[in-house]
Amino acid sequence: MKKFTTLVASFVLVAGLAATPAAFAQAEPAASSGQFKVGLIDMAFVFKNYKKFEALRNDLKAEIEQSDLKAKQMAGELKQIQEKAKQFKEGSSEFKQFESELAQKASQFEAFRKIAQRDFLRKEAEIYKTVYLEVSEAVELYANHYKYSLIMRFSRDGVEDASGNPQQILQSMNRQVVSFGKELDITDTVLEYLNRKYMTAQGGTGTSTK
Repeated sequence: MKKFTTLVASFVLVAGLAATPAAFAQAEPAASSGQFKVGLIDMAFVFKNYKKFEALRNDLKAEIEQSDLKAKQMAGELKQIQEKAKQFKEGSSEFKQFESELAQKASQFEAFRKIAQRDFLRKEAEIYKTVYLEVSEAVELYANHYKYSLIMRFSRDGVEDASGNPQQILQSMNRQVVSFGKELDITDTVLEYLNRKYMTAQGGTGTSTK
């Protein structure tokens, strides 16, 4: 499986952190001239650099590797049965016995493969859901504290960052946010908060996201 991207969990905000601007380790953004205040966040960048997302994906990757080993073992057993069957004349009682065993093992192998694939796709979806909910709740906390009217999703990557792939270039050209003030980008602040909170929960100091 190409994507892995481990389980839906509520993003419980510690009361002490939620109550103080220091939770985001940043000075308060400059107040907007009007009543409508807009912020921007690159969700793809947050997912890519959020340590919890990386850890969950690595856990799933380890599960997939174990499943692959099991699948290879089963495939090896099928090959052994095929080799044994070749020792007997087709149509003989011995051949039919191995043929029946081979059909049974092949059915078990196919069922294992389908179930594993479905299970890993489900777990991958749960990982994305879990992280998305955590990021969204952190953004809401930030927006409520600093009185943002709207937080928009955007991509930091411009056309100059696109590869020679025509589709990627067109996607970059069609992005909704064409120009923006750097002060509107809250991506790093939210990411720093999420990583610090996660590392603290894992028993680390929570002082670095590197």
